[in-house]
Amino acid sequence: MTWWCKNSPSASKDAIICDGAVRSGKTFSMSLSFVFWMFYRFNNSDFAICGKTIRSARRNIITPMTSTLRQLGFSVDEKLSQNLLIISYRGRVNRVYIFGGKDEGSASLIQGMTLSGVLFDEVALMPRSFVEQALARCSVEGSRFWFNCNPEYPAHWFYQSWIKKADKKNAFYLHFTMKDNPSLSIKTIKRYESLYSGSFYERFVLGKWVAVSGAVYPFMKDSSFVKAPNGPFEDFAVSVDYGTVNPASFGLWALKNEVWYRIDEMYFDSRKEGYQKTDEEHYKSLTELIGRRKISKITVDPSAASFIETINRHGKFNVIPAVNDVLNGIRLTSTALKEGRIKICENCFDSIREFSLYRWNENGTDSPVKENDHAMDDIRYFVATILDNDVCFSAVAARR
Repeated sequence: MTWWCKNSPSASKDAIICDGAVRSGKTFSMSLSFVFWMFYRFNNSDFAICGKTIRSARRNIITPMTSTLRQLGFSVDEKLSQNLLIISYRGRVNRVYIFGGKDEGSASLIQGMTLSGVLFDEVALMPRSFVEQALARCSVEGSRFWFNCNPEYPAHWFYQSWIKKADKKNAFYLHFTMKDNPSLSIKTIKRYESLYSGSFYERFVLGKWVAVSGAVYPFMKDSSFVKAPNGPFEDFAVSVDYGTVNPASFGLWALKNEVWYRIDEMYFDSRKEGYQKTDEEHYKSLTELIGRRKISKITVDPSAASFIETINRHGKFNVIPAVNDVLNGIRLTSTALKEGRIKICENCFDSIREFSLYRWNENGTDSPVKENDHAMDDIRYFVATILDNDVCFSAVAARR
């Protein structure tokens, strides 16, 4: 919190890097320290807070930070349309711009600015071009860089260029564990420890930069699959991984007592069957899978534009293009399975088969092998787009 103060051993450092376990308190403590530093050193200056997206920056940093700052006597005026915070304290005023660094094109958003400091939240999820463009904007005398992240794979550019070279970069490096967060009880820490396994346990619990390997869902054993429950159900949804040459996988989901069950599925492999289905034939299979059930939403692989258009043209179902962030989707799915928020029924044979075969690529990057992944993809679409999207639950909430 005070590494930048003149009497601190780290006062001469140009940057701070905080990495380590999830829920370890690094984002909250760093964001407050960032604001304290800017008012300690500057007045009437411009700064930036960067997240993977503006939405994630608001959720992870701006909302909790703003509440605490106001309790401490700061005035915070948020200009939503400008993605700008105007922060005041004892006659001093500084401006903080909010940016999202989700892809290579994001670098252009920050060009031309002159900044006195920048904070990167989840920096390992940002493209290098965006980070380096933001760093280049910090040309004011005394400007500093603030980085935090959870570990990724060891060959990641940020690990290689910054963490392993922290001394050369004149950066103050801190490694966090869950025990560094005084708000977490032993019970809560144990709960988080139970949510992860394999490489993700080493990353998110132990805070290590390790390569993923082996099965993507190593905890899914024969005993993980359940009998389909009897109705009535509170809601129904469908997830679709569309394929013509590659297999197509449709999953039928039913909600009961706050748990989504994959109660049935359709899996069509054109290579095995010896022919390809048209969009209309796939739509017919979709309606046969649904039967007379009232479906509140269908999420479809966003690249399947023609099939999405076919569903929309029939005007019978509400279709949502799926969120297709592979790694984050796998993380969300892994957590949902371990928490019991989704369950796979034992009659979903192709899903069960793929769970046993779905493995990480051994090429040193965070990517699964593109084989035996079609049911895995449609399950991931369901979790990332429907289960973890509050907007999608509004219809269910209204009926309750």
